[in-house]
Amino acid sequence: MVKTIVGLVVGLVAFTALVYGVQMPDFRAEQVDLLYGLTGVYLAVAGLCFLLGEATGNYSQVDKLWSVIPVAYVWMAASASDFAPRPTLMAALVTLWGARLTFNFARRGGYSWIPWKGDEDYRWSLLRANPAFNRPWKWSLFNLFFISLYQQGLILLFTLPIVYGWTADGSALSATDWLLALLLVVLVVLEFTADQQQWNYQEEKHRRRKAGEELGDFYGVGFTHSGLWRWMRHPNYACEQALWIVFAAFAATVGKGTLFAFGPEISFRAQTHGSFKFIFNQLYQ
Repeated sequence: MVKTIVGLVVGLVAFTALVYGVQMPDFRAEQVDLLYGLTGVYLAVAGLCFLLGEATGNYSQVDKLWSVIPVAYVWMAASASDFAPRPTLMAALVTLWGARLTFNFARRGGYSWIPWKGDEDYRWSLLRANPAFNRPWKWSLFNLFFISLYQQGLILLFTLPIVYGWTADGSALSATDWLLALLLVVLVVLEFTADQQQWNYQEEKHRRRKAGEELGDFYGVGFTHSGLWRWMRHPNYACEQALWIVFAAFAATVGKGTLFAFGPEISFRAQTHGSFKFIFNQLYQ
């Protein structure tokens, strides 16, 4: 488990160094300023998440901001570009994505009127019980480097294509831009549909349990397996991964057409039946 944690953190640092060290020389001065501004917000938010987790014992502070901070990042970029067409379109699309995810997280009890409270992801309590974290300082280091810095780093990285999408001349949107926008909207709609199907299933399952009714074969499975869920284990995760690849593809319509699909590659969270290892499963082992 320790090797997994170290590998993830080192990988993120190395990739960030690549982005900042190799790509920044190609940036205009205003893009460099934007990148430094985004990095400053990232460090401040990661530090706040760490302190709140340590002070409250609720380590899902990053979870509460997962759908919010990307929206802040993209509108910072749109504002820096004087609301040029492409960054503004990209920011609007991320806002749509954020609204869907925030709504789903809120109705599951993720938020509270006291911002740092709310439900904690059950997986953190499982990890705290692991013998590898038998001393408080070990868990604090995990909270700092993985929960706070690493996860917030992922959020920053998968929104960075908007920096590449900001052209110097503020050129008009192309047919490719609109096609990508349409595809991204379709993916958000599919995510919302998958969320709702899971929500309806769980609500009915828990209603039957409270009423003392038989769950039957369908609800006895415990996890929805109809609709979109009939075709894959986690359709909302699959759409999430595809969505950020599409978002990164906006950079392919600019300049030399280089595609920077770095965010999704390092944040894939396919479940154990998928092609990629689920990070938590590796940590818990």
